[in-house]
Amino acid sequence: MKIVFMGTADFSAEVFERLHGAHKVCAVVTSPDKPVGRGHKTQAPALKIAAEKAGVPVLQYDRVSRDGLDDIISLKPDIVVTAAFGQILSERFLAIPKHGVLNVHASLLPKYRGASPIQQAIIDGEEETGVTIMRTVKDVDAGDIILQRSLTIGDRETAGELFDRLAELGGELILEAVSLVENGKAQYVPQNHSRATICRMIKKSDGIIDFSKSAEALGCFVRGMTPWPSAYTRLDGKTLKVFEIEKTDGGELRHVNVQNSEAYSIENYDGEYPFGTVVAADIKSGLVVKAGDGCIRLKEIQLEGSKRMSDREFLKGHKVEIGARLGE
Repeated sequence: MKIVFMGTADFSAEVFERLHGAHKVCAVVTSPDKPVGRGHKTQAPALKIAAEKAGVPVLQYDRVSRDGLDDIISLKPDIVVTAAFGQILSERFLAIPKHGVLNVHASLLPKYRGASPIQQAIIDGEEETGVTIMRTVKDVDAGDIILQRSLTIGDRETAGELFDRLAELGGELILEAVSLVENGKAQYVPQNHSRATICRMIKKSDGIIDFSKSAEALGCFVRGMTPWPSAYTRLDGKTLKVFEIEKTDGGELRHVNVQNSEAYSIENYDGEYPFGTVVAADIKSGLVVKAGDGCIRLKEIQLEGSKRMSDREFLKGHKVEIGARLGE
């Protein structure tokens, strides 16, 4: 089987490595190198780096359906495999490979079609997700399913950790799917489009923490936004990234009524102050703030210009006033 592989991100690079170890990938297609970070240093896509290391030719296009049709036609692929590619393929492109285009998608389709299925599954508090191998059609992630396999999401698992496990599973599943197609045994099962859900591409601004949500929802949000774009708020005019939280029942913690300076135990906190208000900030208690259903401790954080650390370690060198409001 002559295979062209298309993708961009780390997810696609890992799937490619598994596929190329068992089948001949004659070329890789990815997006052009782009400037990234504050220094705007040009960086190659992860897939390009993996392909060059494997000695596989690399083609780069802003839009392969517009700029790369002749090149793909000349390759005469039996199958095109895509994973985290991020480009819409035209019907003319989809007609090129003999056995069509197969996509490795990191969700249990028809749920979570779109650009951020891994993050969204965690943010929504899903207990399981998985990988789907489908035949690509012009509509986003709407093609017939060849294979699908699920896995359980860990209670404390971040999007980055789940990403790695799903990429490994995707590599295993695409090998099986290509073998089925090659041997004429692939069965294509239509999706139930009435059950489809969509998840859009995540932007950096989506990482802003909304402290009015419940502790459970905030925990899912923080895990879903880790490592990128990260869940974050503002403290003393600087960005404060949050990597782990836990709900606290208050215990002996105390906070100060900002208006009349009276002290109240957190478990009796009447909720009159804004969400995100700091109600404890010391080495014993940690950094505790008001959330939608009580109080949460920000267990692992990183203030702009500092390293990532526990809240207790942070508070050894930073004074945070009781009554301060995060996000301002």
